[in-house]
Amino acid sequence: MRGRRRRDRAMTRLWRLLLAAILFAIVALPLHAEEAKALRGVALIIGQSAYEHLPPLANPESDARAIEDLFDRLGFDTVDARNADARKLRRTLERFAEDAEGADVAIVYYAGHGIEAGGENYLVPVDADLSALDAAGERLVPVSDYLAALQEIVPVTIVLLDACRDNPFPAGAMVRREPAATPVPVGASGLGETRGAVRLAAAPAKPAETLGSVISFAAAPGRAALDGDPGANSPYAAALLKHLAASGFAFSDVMTMVAEEVWLRTDARQQPWVNSSLRRLLYFGGEAEEAGDDAAPIRGERRRLLLTMAAVGEVQRRQVAATARDKGVPMDALFAMLNALGTAAPGDPDQLARLLDEQATRIRTLLDERDRLRQSDPEIARLTALAGEAVAEGALSAALTFHERAKARVAELSSSLDQAEADVRARRVEHAEVFASSAETYALAYDYARAAADFSQAFAQVERWDARLALRYKLSEAKALVDMGFFRADEAALDRALAAFASAAALAPAQSDPEGWADTQGGMAMALWSRGERSSGTEQMEQAAQILRAAIDAEALRGLSAKRAQLQSDLALVLMSLGDRSAGTETLEAAATAARAALQVRTRETAPMDWARLQNNLGSILFSIGQRERHRDRLEEAVAAYRAALLVWTPQSAPMDWANAQNNLALALGELGSRDPDSARLAEAVKLLDGIFEVRTRAAAPLHWAETHSNRGATLYHLALRESDAHRVVATLGEAADAFRLAMEEITRERSPLKWAGIKDNLGLVLSTTAERTGDTAALDQAIAAYEEALSERTRERVPLEWASSTNNLANAWYRYGELTHDPAHIRKAVPLYEAILEVRTRDRDAGGWASTNNNLANALFSLGTHGGGPDTLREAAEHYRLAVSGYDRATNPIGWADTQYNLSLLLLELGKQTADRTVLADALAALIACRDVYHEAGQMQWDPYFADVETAITLVDTELLVQEKLKSAKK
Repeated sequence: MRGRRRRDRAMTRLWRLLLAAILFAIVALPLHAEEAKALRGVALIIGQSAYEHLPPLANPESDARAIEDLFDRLGFDTVDARNADARKLRRTLERFAEDAEGADVAIVYYAGHGIEAGGENYLVPVDADLSALDAAGERLVPVSDYLAALQEIVPVTIVLLDACRDNPFPAGAMVRREPAATPVPVGASGLGETRGAVRLAAAPAKPAETLGSVISFAAAPGRAALDGDPGANSPYAAALLKHLAASGFAFSDVMTMVAEEVWLRTDARQQPWVNSSLRRLLYFGGEAEEAGDDAAPIRGERRRLLLTMAAVGEVQRRQVAATARDKGVPMDALFAMLNALGTAAPGDPDQLARLLDEQATRIRTLLDERDRLRQSDPEIARLTALAGEAVAEGALSAALTFHERAKARVAELSSSLDQAEADVRARRVEHAEVFASSAETYALAYDYARAAADFSQAFAQVERWDARLALRYKLSEAKALVDMGFFRADEAALDRALAAFASAAALAPAQSDPEGWADTQGGMAMALWSRGERSSGTEQMEQAAQILRAAIDAEALRGLSAKRAQLQSDLALVLMSLGDRSAGTETLEAAATAARAALQVRTRETAPMDWARLQNNLGSILFSIGQRERHRDRLEEAVAAYRAALLVWTPQSAPMDWANAQNNLALALGELGSRDPDSARLAEAVKLLDGIFEVRTRAAAPLHWAETHSNRGATLYHLALRESDAHRVVATLGEAADAFRLAMEEITRERSPLKWAGIKDNLGLVLSTTAERTGDTAALDQAIAAYEEALSERTRERVPLEWASSTNNLANAWYRYGELTHDPAHIRKAVPLYEAILEVRTRDRDAGGWASTNNNLANALFSLGTHGGGPDTLREAAEHYRLAVSGYDRATNPIGWADTQYNLSLLLLELGKQTADRTVLADALAALIACRDVYHEAGQMQWDPYFADVETAITLVDTELLVQEKLKSAKK
């Protein structure tokens, strides 16, 4: 609170052997096959399952047997140890080190229990018991000792530890390397980064002969790994068996494939870890892929996919994992879809989340179709099975090739259909399924045009034979066209989608197929909504809302609560978009009603992700209502809805959705904070926004990164207004301006003109307020230029509410210019601007905006009244202040109400002076006390000196007038 008039500040809120030798090579650079030198390799394979005193493990013995067979095929001299006690295990390791002399590479694979303590990793013999921990150097096997010994003998040493399994000893157990040593605790789960692997080349060795070492853990240090289902291989062993013999890949790439394979196969619960100090490229040259092996392209493409996955950011990985988990589909195919998109992947996290959700649904459909598919033609059945395997492995290109071959086979067989009339329907259905599977795969590869074409072919195959399938394929064709239109901004595709939905509706009469009919109506409505989102009008959105309402109210859907809930959810989205483009809150209230109706069916227990999305949408609807009507209760409801969504969405489970909801929560808290006398909510909002940058990075999501900066700037602006220290005010305003400028580096006028204009408007507001606090008219010149740039996009015809907001800010700047320069000509420029704003901000349509504009107009008239306008101008200003007070609700917007009372008190003080009317001065004191009471109720006493100054001024003038009255009476 300063001793000056308050102006409303409207802020926008705003992703084998060479038959006799090993076919691996160690090279300084990748060589051609004829340049690779045949070298000698030795491998020790250890499998520990039958523990005598500790929990037995189901798979290590069989894992070791399979790994030994692999290295035999690769040409290694192999030695094995199964279920070795401490004496046998040590003797085997020592003899292996002796026998390894002269070899070029030595590999040790261990599967069994392993622990970490005091920075050392120990292999656990099968005879170990709890007492072994008191002499771990003798009763267990320290890894680093044997690793160092091997490094002195063999140029390349590789240790593969499938031993990061749960700690087999009691919780809290302690380890002594020697009986007299200080005990150290056993790691809770898994192995740690071994001392002998830091860096591995650090062990004393012959530098000219040592080429480095690799140690690979089945899981990250300190993390437990999975043993796998009994009778199967552990995830780590299975990945080694699948990829270690890959021909043409450097060993480092092979281990990357292994790591990603394990991560996928364990549903993101286990991530192998590798420490490598190799100074040369190492190649294990397994057998070349056999010509004519149809599975070879699948293996090759999957390996390339795994290498690509390693470059995907952690946020996107978690989002893919969350979507796959929610939809019950393999992550592999979703990653393959992103790989197929390449640089065409949506940069907008919201669009990427929608794309992942839709692609996961397609994958689920494709897998279900594959399970149902029964082909009478063996070749089609074989090719279809290969295509399904390829999709599950994330090999979309290979899958498409198999589908093309299956379609070619269909073409061969189609000409003979007339000779087998009795079988025609079954064949047509089979052929349609080939096209449908191909279509789903094209859609996964982001080729919606071919997906739609294949769905159309599938429809043509069954149109006369199977009405249910015909409807499904026609709907799928329409949905592919909607996606094509939405993600590629293709209006023609959306037109075709509407026609396809209309055709589908003819196949599904409401009375005989209500669920199918509901799908056609919902699809048609969302196609119209997608078109409406890209246009400036509301006609198509209104059509969408009409279709959805008619479907929800249809008698045919009585009792089909799940279908009606989907339609209600769609209606809420459509009405929210409509409400954002129209004045008042009626449409937004209807959107909130629709969202709540959907939440009655889509509960957190039955559909948690859908429930969270509905809560987030409901929060956005309530936030818009609360902004327009200045209803604090609605804003509090929005905060509760956003917090509910965040109970399901976390940075780990759904990072992009979490960031969106947290951003929305911060905006709602910021709006509430701007109305509070204290700054607690604003400070919480800034903290929430700062946390989002861990997920919304500039590289992964540039536009959302920019929007978060913009929202941070808006919140800092309101925080600055709560500061009482002048230096902190200016510093916080400077931080807000920097945030807006960062936002405009990505949200440019060319990329998003209206968003750019909103940020430009906010920057002007910060500059204008800075000028107000510092008296710097140069900052005001910059602010006026920023407002005029914003208004070049925010026209009254295009976006009337936004036009009114920016025009209000421009008028405020002219008013402030006149105040700083004592030139009423600048203030007169503001008056007609405020009057034009009141033509848009009416009390019925925007009560809060109407009140703030009356307050600002009164400010201007007040100033003019002190620059020669006289009492009449002051009385006009007082009337506008009283109108503003009547538009504010003291309970829901106490600051707006109180500050307008403060302005009124200052004006009445001036009017009392000019008219020598003590009644006016009494009204001035009453208005001041009303303002002071609000701040005292909030515990805000720091403004009392200002209140006291004004009260003293009123008293002095009143006293002077009283004296004058008494003097006049005495003279009579």
